Amino acid sequence: MANSEYGVVRLLCVSALVLTTALFDSVLGGNENDGGVSYDGRSLIINGEQKLLFSGSIHYPRSTPDMWPSLIAKAKEGGLDVIQTYVFWNLHEPQQGKYEFSGRRDIVRFLKEIQAQGLHACLRIGPFIEAEWSYGGLPFWLHDVPGIVYRSDNEPFKLHMQNFTTKIVNMMKSEGLYASQGGPIILSQIENEYTLVEAAFHEKGPPYVLWAANMAVSLQTGVPWSMCRQNDAPDPVINTCNGMRCGETFTGPNSPNKPSMWTENWTSFYQTYGGEPYIRSAEEIAFHVALFIAAKNGTYVNYYMYHGGTNFGRTASAYVITGYYDQAPLDEYGLMREPKWGHLKELHAAVKLCSKPLLSGTKSNFSLGQSQEAYVFKTESGECAAFLVNRGATDVNILFQNVSYKLPLSSISILPDCKTVAFNTRMVSVQHNTRSMRAVQTFGSSEEWQEFKEMIPSFNETELRADELLEHMGTTKDSSDYLWYTLRVQHDSPDSLLTLEVDSRAHALHAFVNGVYAGSAHGTFKERSFSLEKSITLRNGINNISLLSVMVGLPDSGAYLERRVAGLRRVQIQGEDFSAKSWGYKVGLVGEQSLIFLDTGSSEIQWSRLGNSSQPLTWYKVLHIINRFRLFLQQLYIEFSCLITLSFSFIANWQTRFDAPPGDDPIALNLGSMGKGAAWVNGRGIGRYWVSFLTSKGEPSQKWYNVPRSFLEPTGNQLIILEEETGNPLGISLDAVSISKTCGQVSESHYPQVASWIGAKKQRANRKNRSRKPKLLLSCPHDKNISNILFASFGTPTGDCQSYATGACHSPKSRAIVEHACLGKTKCSIPITNLNFRGDPCPRVTKTLLVDAQCT
Repeated sequence: MANSEYGVVRLLCVSALVLTTALFDSVLGGNENDGGVSYDGRSLIINGEQKLLFSGSIHYPRSTPDMWPSLIAKAKEGGLDVIQTYVFWNLHEPQQGKYEFSGRRDIVRFLKEIQAQGLHACLRIGPFIEAEWSYGGLPFWLHDVPGIVYRSDNEPFKLHMQNFTTKIVNMMKSEGLYASQGGPIILSQIENEYTLVEAAFHEKGPPYVLWAANMAVSLQTGVPWSMCRQNDAPDPVINTCNGMRCGETFTGPNSPNKPSMWTENWTSFYQTYGGEPYIRSAEEIAFHVALFIAAKNGTYVNYYMYHGGTNFGRTASAYVITGYYDQAPLDEYGLMREPKWGHLKELHAAVKLCSKPLLSGTKSNFSLGQSQEAYVFKTESGECAAFLVNRGATDVNILFQNVSYKLPLSSISILPDCKTVAFNTRMVSVQHNTRSMRAVQTFGSSEEWQEFKEMIPSFNETELRADELLEHMGTTKDSSDYLWYTLRVQHDSPDSLLTLEVDSRAHALHAFVNGVYAGSAHGTFKERSFSLEKSITLRNGINNISLLSVMVGLPDSGAYLERRVAGLRRVQIQGEDFSAKSWGYKVGLVGEQSLIFLDTGSSEIQWSRLGNSSQPLTWYKVLHIINRFRLFLQQLYIEFSCLITLSFSFIANWQTRFDAPPGDDPIALNLGSMGKGAAWVNGRGIGRYWVSFLTSKGEPSQKWYNVPRSFLEPTGNQLIILEEETGNPLGISLDAVSISKTCGQVSESHYPQVASWIGAKKQRANRKNRSRKPKLLLSCPHDKNISNILFASFGTPTGDCQSYATGACHSPKSRAIVEHACLGKTKCSIPITNLNFRGDPCPRVTKTLLVDAQCT
């Protein structure tokens, strides 16, 4: 469609929306006195009050119900007001019309826990969510709806989208969960980053945006709706920003009556197999939050993710690792990741001190230098708050209101009274911590394992046939990652060494010739296709070629998702194309179909002793001591058949068992010795693993896999492993995850902490506060104490908490003073003063205290 026609369509859509403005206004959120939520050009308005809100994304299915209270409590302690979550359509409606809301799917329980802890909630219904979640959250049964085109002005899709959205909204209403009913939900979202694909749908795009907004608002939830990254979000839906630098990139609300909101501030980035983790510093995040608030009048900031969690089972999208946003303020296991968590907590406290000027004051902006500027907010009654910004690459001294301030490079200083610095985004005064993994149970004896070698199907053992290469996803219907392509080849010559060539648009491929492994290949996240080329031997007569196509999650983004294809595209043997020959197909593996990861399925499988050599496509299970006795009895079966029969009956249910490790530390399965596959604990999938896919540094992207404590019983736990390659199960261990070290680095030039500023303000002693010396604070997890001081230096230590050394200036009393203050304590505080260290080790030099301590 020509650009002019596209513009006409958009104009007609906007005109149509104007006709329904009265309806939209009536369901926007009610008036300010009815307990609902509305908004103005400054902020969301809750119970009649303008609100400055910090939010964090925690996805209920990426953790477990027993983890939810702790995660929410840590978010609240970190200064958050709102918990934001997507709603996962394919999780709740895996089959059309059949809904599931139990266990990790229990969204109502999750929201009620948020409410119980006094926080608000933002519900991002989507129902397309992307989120690095398989198929973008869409249930795969949509693929087979006749005439469907996802996310466009398409009647079949709109019907099912509206049905699910209405289902969720009505469920929330029935539980009284909207703020208009006294519940926690203050904001909802419809669609997700549609701008990225809207143009691809041409004339079907703009009407869909209008329809989605109209449909959502008409459900009358009593709270506003948003569309993220959607600059043309029609009134009254709020357009919001996603990204890492919305203080620079956000063009602002598309109406002066809408607030400036940031729905996804990426605290790191999702990681794919073969990719390195993305590390985003606490300082950078804090800078851009402060800039968004100051420069863009932002009053709602959500961290994506605040806790990433785990992609259990087969939920991750294509190539995405099982651990999700592990670098978030709360790591995959729910442990605080410092200094990110603590630094942002101080930022939130500092910004909240500015609430009144930010929400009701007038703003002025002026230059303080070439790369420096001030944003000042003042109320009519005289309250004042300032944000002093240094975008430059060096520290500078600036003059603000006739007072000199030092601004570190790339930083923002927050002055809640326009006089005293309460927080600087670059000055990290909180501790750093180190996560460690400690093996608490190993499985290193071959007698502890049994194995089951997956059967390699031949053409004659398949029922589904076609004279073409079938598309992978449309054939499996997302019931399995695996699809067998089998071919029968007549070879009328003596045994010959020939070349097999296969082109695939799946993610991995394993080739077998006459049941014998021939080779593997795989793609990458950035490449949609790959090829396998191997030399194979064909014998004289009939040969069976069995090719296992493997998906590692479904795609989750892009226009026309329903048209995406995967699987084999071309198969040649010695240059002859076999793509249009007769093929036999089999969906899934024997172990999957037998539910081998459940007690009932495992007991039906004929397991054997662990062999001396590994073979691709092998299932493994840990062997309990009683099972070892069972194998011994099997060896004596001929002589004692009657006894054995009775013994089998007695011990039939004692299979694949291990005990839960003591304590309450999180538990992870160390699969560093394995290759590629999946793992189950007590029938629950803990996710896909792909340890053999190395990063550019020669390390696996992930080798520890989360086993939530709620997945375990005190005794008798079952572990099942599917290994696609040739990993070694003898190297597997269960590891306890804990914070083993805490480290702090604070200099004399650090600004007083926010708590000190508050105390000084209460005492009306700002002058005293400016001369107050900072302190170094250290703390271990609640169940651990500081047991050893690994390093302590007051002076000019070099490096940071990752790598350090004593500098030219060093107080010889550093270690003794720190040990006296901290050993045996969960928390300690050390003033950064010459007096505290019994003298000045280097006069006229700005000194720093760096301490690294062990927690046990």
